[in-house]
Amino acid sequence: MNKYLKNLNRIEFVVTMACTGRCKHCSQGEHKSSENINKTSAANAVRKIAKEYNIQSVMTFGGEPLLYPETVCEIHKAAKEMKIPYRQLITNGYFSKDFEKLKLVAQKIIECGVNDILLSVDAFHQETIPLEYVKAFAKAVNESDVRLRVHPAWLISPESDNPYNNKTRVILDEFNQMGIESSEGNVIFPSGNALKYLSEYFDLSTEHKSPYWEDPKDVRAICFGANGDIIGGNIYKQDISEILLNYTP
Repeated sequence: MNKYLKNLNRIEFVVTMACTGRCKHCSQGEHKSSENINKTSAANAVRKIAKEYNIQSVMTFGGEPLLYPETVCEIHKAAKEMKIPYRQLITNGYFSKDFEKLKLVAQKIIECGVNDILLSVDAFHQETIPLEYVKAFAKAVNESDVRLRVHPAWLISPESDNPYNNKTRVILDEFNQMGIESSEGNVIFPSGNALKYLSEYFDLSTEHKSPYWEDPKDVRAICFGANGDIIGGNIYKQDISEILLNYTP
């Protein structure tokens, strides 16, 4: 086992950078790439990593991961097979305008082993994403035992009084009335589109530390890019076990 990864307990997958939203708060920018990770390679990576490390959670996100529901399902099937207890999906809930498809995909991800869903809903997402489709997806999921929460992005802080946060609170209340609870959400980091469109709200004279920063000498979570990249390697070019074994900060 690699000493720099001895506490590794979480695997994350950017299923694709393609997205159905065009959010001005997105730290990743314009999401122009439509690349998506290979489902078989991703699932096999989960199995191999879980054999060597005490993995407690697997997360799939994007972009919009449910543009590729089969990939999401293969990853979480592997996680369930390896008895990884926490299997999370982050989605904006808008991957089709076909209400029957929204329901069908909801059923598939529930059956494949996803047991915690964070639904990205807030003033920023809803500038370009119609709520009617998101609510239809949420209703289908909420009829199961899978934990479902709306997961908003807050500008400055959850307590901050600004037009975006005020609109987010109104939207969250609509979902709360459907019996769907809210997570703490996350605070927007000034990068990508957020820096481009919302710079007036940030104090750019101070350093902003990314909430996703990992200590390279004590890695707890690893994240696969949609192109297969992972901590200095790529699963299409090298076996994941070899990549992890040879990792150095």
